Amino acid sequence: MSIETEIKFRVADTAALSERLVEAGFHLQTPRSFESNTLYDTPGREMRARTEILRIRGYNGHWTVTHKRPPAVETGLNAEGDPHKHRVELETEVADGELLAEIFLSLGLVPAFRYEKWRTEWSDGEGHCVLDETPIGIYAELEGPPAWIDRAAAHLGVDRSAYITLSYGRLFEEWREEHDSTAEDLTFAAVTNESKG
Repeated sequence: MSIETEIKFRVADTAALSERLVEAGFHLQTPRSFESNTLYDTPGREMRARTEILRIRGYNGHWTVTHKRPPAVETGLNAEGDPHKHRVELETEVADGELLAEIFLSLGLVPAFRYEKWRTEWSDGEGHCVLDETPIGIYAELEGPPAWIDRAAAHLGVDRSAYITLSYGRLFEEWREEHDSTAEDLTFAAVTNESKG
């Protein structure tokens, strides 16, 4: 069992961020690649009620299945005042994500939410920075130990006040409210069609 610790921040200039990453000692790990994610849940959304996710991701020619949940309260993670987001993460690569989706359906799980992005991955050997171009804006994520996140953010010119700990699902909910949108998924087609309508 591993604990994922991360923060997001908004990106105004992708080229400038890429330059700062190189200056801070990061190396390009995965060039810009399309990523598609589907979250599965029970019809009654029991996993969402427990703030858990079960996800199948297709990215850069690979499939992964991931389960995330909040850490136990006694760990002290996600305590008030902690600027980082912590999740227990179980993840493994699978050979066929479409077949796994059929298995989930057979077990009574249903697709609950879809989201897409173009992702570029960077690493400095200790942690990762990913640049995500989503239908509702461009974000970066820093993932690694909390002290590393804070150091990397400082090198990149990101103040703690700019840290975001919301998931893309929550950011999409905020965007929907702000734009009075009826789009159900965070996909390029759904958001583009919404804008045209």
